[in-house]
Amino acid sequence: MNSDNSPKPKGKSSFIPGQKVEKKNPLADAAKKYFAKKAPALKKRKPKEEDAKDGGKPLKEFPKKKLFSPKITKEEEENTYVEIPKLTDDIRLNKYLSHAGVASRRRADELIKEGKVKVNGKVVVEMGYKVKAKDNIEFEGKKLSLEKKYYLLLNKPKDFITTLKDEKDRRTVMELLRGAYVQMQSPAPRLYPVGRLDRNTTGVLLITNDGELAQKLTHPSSEIKKVYHVILDKKLMKEDFDKIAEGGVVLEDGIAEVDEIAYPNAKNRAEVGIQIHTGKNRFIRRLFESLGYEVEKLDRVFFAGLTKKDLPRGRWRFLTEEEVRLLKHFLN
Repeated sequence: MNSDNSPKPKGKSSFIPGQKVEKKNPLADAAKKYFAKKAPALKKRKPKEEDAKDGGKPLKEFPKKKLFSPKITKEEEENTYVEIPKLTDDIRLNKYLSHAGVASRRRADELIKEGKVKVNGKVVVEMGYKVKAKDNIEFEGKKLSLEKKYYLLLNKPKDFITTLKDEKDRRTVMELLRGAYVQMQSPAPRLYPVGRLDRNTTGVLLITNDGELAQKLTHPSSEIKKVYHVILDKKLMKEDFDKIAEGGVVLEDGIAEVDEIAYPNAKNRAEVGIQIHTGKNRFIRRLFESLGYEVEKLDRVFFAGLTKKDLPRGRWRFLTEEEVRLLKHFLN
């Protein structure tokens, strides 16, 4: 990411604490752009006597804010990008299952081994088995057909689990997409989130039924770039800033590699912009915890070329055709 030709240590930022961020630092420029219009936090006030309704008792707490999906105009609905898979002869069975929205290719291989897939009435357990367009494929007794591919971007709010269902009956991100299913043609596609954001992390989250794309985006070899806005419980000291930038932090699962790190707000060093490509679980939180800091807020502002620009928290939108093409271009 360095703009000059001089060699620099891997992961080291060109930002110098206390000085102005130069334009040649891409992350710092991006961070400034993302956070420049950030509204100040509002203190939550307690209910008062005047909040009482019809002369009754004052409220003990305010009612929870309802989350809602954006209303899509007829023109926007007609322009929603949907990709229709084309099946050529001699396609691998696991790829067909992935295109049909059953599971990722890796999981599809497991389902085939378990004998849950039939081709033309016969159970197939052979790895690498190929099917043709005219073949009749069944999964657990149900005939499969290739699904239309949908791609949605969600600005994930706090307190939602990034999963399809939760055993503890907590709210999941899929609850925020009810309005999307209304706009998609039946039968309803099996959408799922790409990667994970933990319960307290907010920001950019891709939702799709394109198993092949999801697998590529989450595979370590793809090294997909992600940018996060981090708010710590105290100022990040210069020595710790340099230690992170130079790859000097070692966690239980190896060296903590960071692509770039910067202070988006020079007046507040408890705010940090950080770019990574790893997909390790709770990586950023563990990184700062190892140095004695607590992450109070963590917001993903960039993922594989996608940002949450003009997308309020808790809202979703369909990706445009150009955005989908760019996503796939990054993986080629």
